[in-house]
Amino acid sequence: RGKPVLHHSLELFLDRLPEYCQQMGVSAPDHVVLVMDPSYQPEYQPYIDRYPKGRLTFANPGKERQGSVENGLNKLVEVSGGKCKYSAIHDSARPLVTIEEVCNVVRDAKQHGAAVLGVPCKATIKESEDGAFVLRTIPRARLWEVHTPQVVEIETLLRGFKKVADEDLEVTDDVSIVEALGEPVKLTLGEYTNLKITTPEDMDVAEAILEDRQAKALAAAQ
Repeated sequence: RGKPVLHHSLELFLDRLPEYCQQMGVSAPDHVVLVMDPSYQPEYQPYIDRYPKGRLTFANPGKERQGSVENGLNKLVEVSGGKCKYSAIHDSARPLVTIEEVCNVVRDAKQHGAAVLGVPCKATIKESEDGAFVLRTIPRARLWEVHTPQVVEIETLLRGFKKVADEDLEVTDDVSIVEALGEPVKLTLGEYTNLKITTPEDMDVAEAILEDRQAKALAAAQ
């Protein structure tokens, strides 16, 4: 409550995750790229100024999601001097992702080259051609709802973006680029609480989850 949705993700990747990594004796992400419309960037410049140069940088969005991701990836390659091997692409509309989820999906990406957080689909899914009548029911046992972060080896993403551009492909999420290359993507089991905020009702649910987490943290500290 009283905190912009984006700030939850910024604080996770810039503050809480590095602190956790330091405690665990493992390396934390050196660079965070914030893909944001230029009209909003002055508002967030003070946020960037809090950190050492290159720790948090802006990239401009593209016309579509894949363009925004490509711009962010190119900026990451630039600020890291080409030394960064993996990219974790996160949707700021998912403010409830946990450190454990991030660590698990990064672990799987390092082992398999690409990984995506997700959960087995709980709803029954119907397919329709016209939006008026059911064509068929899709077997739920094979369906996963994918979340973010989606973590991919940068070299793979760069090859994927070239293929997408050369063949004029349309991709709906980041690991679809890896799928287009015919390479494997590991499903990392996440949490149903990593919801995407798209409606006012989602905001109410997110606030309730945050309050529950805070209450449990206080109880554990006592």
